[in-house]
Formats: sequence, C-alpha cells, structure tokens
Amino acid sequence: MIKIENHIGAIELSNEYLTSLIGHTATGCFGVVQMNPFGPKQGVRSLLNKEPMLDNGVIIRYSRGRDSIVIDLHITVSYGINVSAIVDSIINKVRYTVETETGINVKKVNVFIDNMKA
Repeated sequence: MIKIENHIGAIELSNEYLTSLIGHTATGCFGVVQMNPFGPKQGVRSLLNKEPMLDNGVIIRYSRGRDSIVIDLHITVSYGINVSAIVDSIINKVRYTVETETGINVKKVNVFIDNMKA
C-alpha cells in the first residue's frame, strides 16, 4: 500500500492496482506475448487459475522512504523481432504510465525476457 499525501488529503494506492496497471501497460506493448509468473506465489496461482493474470511477472520494490519504486517485469516476447527496441519501448511506456497515472516516481524498470515464442 502506497500512501501519497498532498495539501488536500491522502491517497492510498493498493499493490493490486499498481501491479495490474503495470501488467496491462506491458502487455499492450508491441512484441510482448505474455507476462510470466515469477516466484512461488504467482506460480501456484497461475497453476490453479487457468486464465492469464495481468499481474503475473510484475514485482514492485519500494525504495527507502517510499518516495520511488523499482519495477521488475518477467515477459515472453515474439521471436524474430528486435529485443532491445522492445525493451526500450516497455521501459519508457511503463515509466510514463505509472508516473502520470499515480504520481509515483519510478526509479528503475528492469525487464527480464524469460522466453521467446514464434
């Protein structure tokens, strides 16, 4: 849970909202086939739930003081496309979307390509 305070009051953003926003943004990028589950919690949940979840493969880490976040994404990309261009596009789009929609500073976006599909 992230709490943002301003002169009007306080805004609380849940982790579920942030992970689904980031997952939706990342899957909307060209060349991204799917988000891959990462860790035991997401792995077991993906086995039990047959439908793909938007927050699979999204890990949010808070920096000290909770003034910025670091985002890790685990994805599958299409085979035969320029991977560096896709990664740059994902980083820029995720950073822009999170900062404009929530007002939270994104310190870093790490993209891990776990698989390629034809």
